[in-house]
Parts: sequence; structure tokens; C-alpha cells
Amino acid sequence: MRVIAGSSKGMRLKAPKGLDTRPTTDRVKEAIFSMINPYIMDSIILDLFAGTGSLGIEALSRGAEKAYFVDNNKNSIKIIKENVEHTGVKEKSTILFGDVQKLIKELASNRIRFDIIFMDPPYLKGLIIPSIDIIDAENVLNKEGIIVVEHDFKDILPKCVGRFIKLKEKKYGKTLISIYSEEE
Repeated sequence: MRVIAGSSKGMRLKAPKGLDTRPTTDRVKEAIFSMINPYIMDSIILDLFAGTGSLGIEALSRGAEKAYFVDNNKNSIKIIKENVEHTGVKEKSTILFGDVQKLIKELASNRIRFDIIFMDPPYLKGLIIPSIDIIDAENVLNKEGIIVVEHDFKDILPKCVGRFIKLKEKKYGKTLISIYSEEE
């Protein structure tokens, strides 16, 4: 697993041992970033269920202004810290340990809003819709922003979740990428 493009291109990222974290493959990451390229420059990123921090780090490498990494696994937080340090994006990174829903509320109370929200939750655990619902309720996505969800192909997501509509969905092996944005 590596950074694919930008200022940190080619740098290898650490991943925790074991099956608790399922890092995004380079192939899927490359596909995601080709789909969202116009949104990246100078954007504010929220990387939920961040795992290794791969998606947020890739966005920073490609010109995002700031990334917030959220995970509830202490080992993942340790790996994210090491990866942002190694790739030279530490100054543009905020790493938060805890429950995704509580931290979204905390970010909202601090009036922090995002241009891109990445979500790569544990597969088939029912975490996607509640997470999008709290993003909607707390109004943390900017009007022109997008939510990028990486999920199992068996986890079929609805066309609409709250005020968000699915713009695009692509399958890569057993992984689906769904992109949501606010309805016009």
C-alpha cells in the first residue's frame, strides 16, 4: 500500500497486522481519486473509519488543505500518526480517537465543515446509513461537497439518504464505491 500521486507519491504506508483493518487497495484508491479529482485541490477532508489514513493522506498528497482522521481503534490511530509523519503531511492533519457519531457532533459544534468525507467502515456492520444520517443532521458537509463510501458489494445503498443523492456507483471486485452529494 502506497501513496499513488502528488507530493508524497510512492511512499509506502504502514498497515496494522491482523484482520481488524482492511486497507483500501491501490487499485480501488486510484479509481476513487480519478472519480473525485476535481474536488480535491484546497479541500477540507474528513476520513471516517480511517484505518491507516490512506484516503486522507492521498488527498493531502494531491493538494487538499487539511484532513481530519477519525477511528475508534487505538492501533489504527497509532498507524495513522506514523503514516502522516512519514509522508510529511502531519501539519495538515488532525487525528481523532473515538466514536464516529460523537466526533461528527463535536466537529459540528466547532463549526468545522468538509468538502470531501471518506467513509470506509467495517463491511456489512450497518454503519453507513447511520453515519450519513449524522453527517446530514449535523450539517458538516459543504453544499458542493461529496461523501465517498467504500463498501462491500453485498451492502446495497439506497439512491437517497437524507438530503444526499447517490451520484455514482462503481464496482471493483467485491468492493463498491458510492459517491453521494446534496440534492440540487
